[in-house]
Amino acid sequence: MTHKKIASARTALQRIAIVTLAAGISTFAAAQTAPAPTPAPASTAAAPAQTPPFNGIAHIAIRVQNIAASLAFYNKLGFQQAFANTGRDGSVSQSFLKLNDKQFIELYPAGPPNPANPQSNTQSTSSFLHLCFEASDINATHDFYVAEGLAPISVRTAAAGNLLFTLKGPQQPTFAQNIEYTQYMPTSRHTLDIGQHIGPDRVADKMTVVALAMQDPAAARDFYLTKLGFTASKSNPMLLNLPGTSGQQVEIVPADPLGAKSRILMTSPDIRKSGALLKAKGIDFTDGNTLSITDPDGNIIQIAPQR
Repeated sequence: MTHKKIASARTALQRIAIVTLAAGISTFAAAQTAPAPTPAPASTAAAPAQTPPFNGIAHIAIRVQNIAASLAFYNKLGFQQAFANTGRDGSVSQSFLKLNDKQFIELYPAGPPNPANPQSNTQSTSSFLHLCFEASDINATHDFYVAEGLAPISVRTAAAGNLLFTLKGPQQPTFAQNIEYTQYMPTSRHTLDIGQHIGPDRVADKMTVVALAMQDPAAARDFYLTKLGFTASKSNPMLLNLPGTSGQQVEIVPADPLGAKSRILMTSPDIRKSGALLKAKGIDFTDGNTLSITDPDGNIIQIAPQR
C-alpha cells in the first residue's frame, strides 16, 4: 500500500471516531437533562365486578295496630316470638317473630301521628316499614354501594347485637323505601336464639319473595338492577333475584292495590299439612296455586309448596 493510501485510510478512521464520540456525548447529555421516568403506581385492589352476595332475606318489618293481637294471630300460624324490646312503661316496642334461624318478622306498634316526623302520616296506621337483607360481608356490600355513588349510612352495631346499615331506596306509596342490611354476629340475640322458638307446626318455614309496592315500578326496577346488583328473573321481569345463590327474590309491583301493606310469599315442605293446620286453627284462607292468608292489619301471606 502506498503512503498516500495509508494516509487516506487513517483520515477516514479518525472521522469515524470523531462522529462516534460526538454521538456518545450527545446521548449522555440527553440522558442527564431528560426527566426521570415516573415509577409505576402501586397496585390497588380492583373494585368487585358485582354486588357481594347476600345470604338471603333477613326480616320484614311491619307496623301493626295491636301487637298482642298480631302475636296471637302469628302464633296460630306456628311462629313464635324469639324476643322483644320494651319501652319504659313495659309495653312492647318491637317483637321478633321467628320463621327460621335466619328469618324474622318484626312487629312495631302503630303510634299517634308525630308532626315533627316526615313519616307521621304512616305512624298512626299499620304499614310495611322496611325489608332487610342478610349480607355475607356487610362492609364489602357497604363499600360497593359507596363506589356505585350511593349514600348508605355507616355500618354500626344495632340494639340486638348485629351489624347494620341502611340505604335510601325508591319512592314507595307514602315515602322513600328504607332498605336495611345486616350481618349476624356471634353474640347477637338472633344468634343466641338459634335452635329455639321453632315449633313443629309452622304453616311455612321460609320467606322467599317480598313484594315492594312502588310509585314508579319501572324506575324502582332499574334502581335494583343497576345500583343494587339484583338480576331479573326469566319468568317475570318484575321479579328480581337477590345477589348470590339464596334463590330469594323481591317483586316490584305498582303502588295500587297493595298500597302500604306487605305481601310475603313463604314456602312449606308439606303444603297439605299447612292447609290442615290453618283449618284446625280456624284461620280463613283461599286455596289456589298458593294458600293465601290476610293478617289482622291486611298484610297478605301466601304459602307455596317448597320446590
